[in-house]
Amino acid sequence: MDLASAVAEHVRDGDVVALEGFTHLIPYAAGHEIIRQGRRDLTLVRMTPDILYDQMIGMGCAKTLKFSWGGNPGVGSLHRLRDAVEQGWPHPLALEEHSHAAMANAYEAGAANLPFAVFRGYVGTDLPKVNDAIRSVTCPFTGEVLTAVPAIRPDVTIIHALKADREGNVLLEGILGVQKEAVLAACRSVVTVEEVVETFGPRSPNAVVLPAWTVDAVVEVPGGAFPSYAHGYYPRDNAFYTAWDAIARDRDRFRAWMQANVLAVGPEAFAVHRLAAGHRVA
Repeated sequence: MDLASAVAEHVRDGDVVALEGFTHLIPYAAGHEIIRQGRRDLTLVRMTPDILYDQMIGMGCAKTLKFSWGGNPGVGSLHRLRDAVEQGWPHPLALEEHSHAAMANAYEAGAANLPFAVFRGYVGTDLPKVNDAIRSVTCPFTGEVLTAVPAIRPDVTIIHALKADREGNVLLEGILGVQKEAVLAACRSVVTVEEVVETFGPRSPNAVVLPAWTVDAVVEVPGGAFPSYAHGYYPRDNAFYTAWDAIARDRDRFRAWMQANVLAVGPEAFAVHRLAAGHRVA
């Protein structure tokens, strides 16, 4: 599908939406299309929300953030996220904070169609005091008290990957987060890719192939993870992450940047614009 059609069909107001990627292969193109289409009241889920979720929150897409760490990696705070939490701008944002381990286990439980995840964690921490989704269960075999969290079952998961073949199978290589689990846990899934190929050819030892039956839509979007990186295609634009700090601190400057670099750019010209945008971040 094309990007606009994939988002229009699979992302709906009020959905639980996971856009996953761990430093690598963050689905910026798809997130920007959600912003362009004006989706509202989303529950955004991600292990490590960074600039993309800062943009979506600042543009009013989100009502809730379920996460395990939030920040501009190597730089500092997410100022649009902070503004939403501290000042309610553009509207209030509810938070459900977890550890990385809890999020990863919750995605795995969702992928297995289980109601909750059980693991050893949160001992000696304060998060259970502020998050009533963190509970405990007693092992019926050993009597050990373990932590339980609800499974994550997104309405739609969106990831960026390296390649898809013409049957809809998807190839992920390089640093992987929970993309596989997030897709398997979701009711619907959209995968943007750098290219569509006839065959994947040789693969690295840590390659993951998502079979076509797990994917609802494949969209070819070269540069779709920029300014994060795509292994073997383009590097991370560290200058962009640094520049974002100043852009996001000021509401008017933020809105002007989003207008010029996201809202005014049609999805058909997206790939070319994205790869050049890192040099026009002011």
